[in-house]
Amino acid sequence: MRLNPRALLRRLPFRARLTAAITGLFLLTGTGLLAFVVVLARHGTAEKVDGLDISYHPTADRPITGALPTYASGRGAPGDSLEIRKMEETVQAVQDTALRQMVVWSAVGVLVLALLAGFLGWWLAGRALRPVASMTAAARRISEQNLHQRLALTGPDDELHRLADTFDAMLDGLERAFESQRRFVANASHELKTPLAAQRTSLQVGLADPLPEPLAEVRADLLATNREAERLVDALLLLARSDRGLDETERVDLTATTRLVAADLAAAAGERRVDLTVEAADAALVRGDRVLLRHLLTNVVRNAVQYNHAGGHVRVRIEDRTVTVANTGPPVPAGKIPALFEPFRRLTPDRTAPTPGHGLGLAIAASIAEAHAADLTAAPAPSGGLTVTLRLPPPP
Repeated sequence: MRLNPRALLRRLPFRARLTAAITGLFLLTGTGLLAFVVVLARHGTAEKVDGLDISYHPTADRPITGALPTYASGRGAPGDSLEIRKMEETVQAVQDTALRQMVVWSAVGVLVLALLAGFLGWWLAGRALRPVASMTAAARRISEQNLHQRLALTGPDDELHRLADTFDAMLDGLERAFESQRRFVANASHELKTPLAAQRTSLQVGLADPLPEPLAEVRADLLATNREAERLVDALLLLARSDRGLDETERVDLTATTRLVAADLAAAAGERRVDLTVEAADAALVRGDRVLLRHLLTNVVRNAVQYNHAGGHVRVRIEDRTVTVANTGPPVPAGKIPALFEPFRRLTPDRTAPTPGHGLGLAIAASIAEAHAADLTAAPAPSGGLTVTLRLPPPP
């Protein structure tokens, strides 16, 4: 498999690519400068040595040793003058040797300086990209629960500053949209509770006993529908509250809260002939909203009891701020599990059949978990059912 150099370069981080560009540019300009110097040096030395003669005058205390070249002239007597004329080949050899040494040491110098330029380029790229890194970190911290935070980049009015201002303006619009949606859900839920309460009172008073059997059945159906509508409105209110995030937090014993939830749901589990057990050794202290955490655990455990079969079981285990709820029940495809955490979604044939609830239980649990910076996951069991795991962060 052949690697495309351009594709390989694109995989590198931007800081590494910027450093490589600075180093490559330095090498290119350094090589060009070296070639220019070599050409000028060769031309200059050729002009200087053109027609150069070397004269040597031996004396009695410094006689000539060795054989003289054939082109030397003179009588050879002490005190005589000998002239050694440089030939063109000798000049060329000396010139080539000098240029070779200059090229070698200059190339070494260019490579050393290129490495130095690479380190300096890495440092400069880091300083230049520091605002981008801070913007990235701030953008990762901002979520639906803390849209009020802003990048608030300081410094000169350059491209990065304008990019940060544009991002902050986008966050302003998103915050307004989310707040408008939350207010609408909360207000609509409150407005719906008043006519539902009035409707229930009218049914109870206007259709008071004694009534014929057909009317009594109609009254029972209407009251059951009214109660379901009220539960739906309460669920929407709870979802809107959890979406707003946490106003105040306190230390909560996760083990004690889970046992209270199991006690509240014991009757429902008994009606469906489901064995509900809680396994916990020590207290597990977390930081959060006590009411919301209880609703979270209630929804998860109720979901495990509700979507089960007669003779099944629900096992709740608490270990170090981690709650695991495993139940028996119909098989759930792994690819459809993410949809279970969306509002009004109930999957598999058993989940689409007429059952109590509105498909908001796990959606509310996921919203509360997100408000607590917790991790809520679900995995299918091989024999059917789900294993829901809630991991809460340690208290600060």
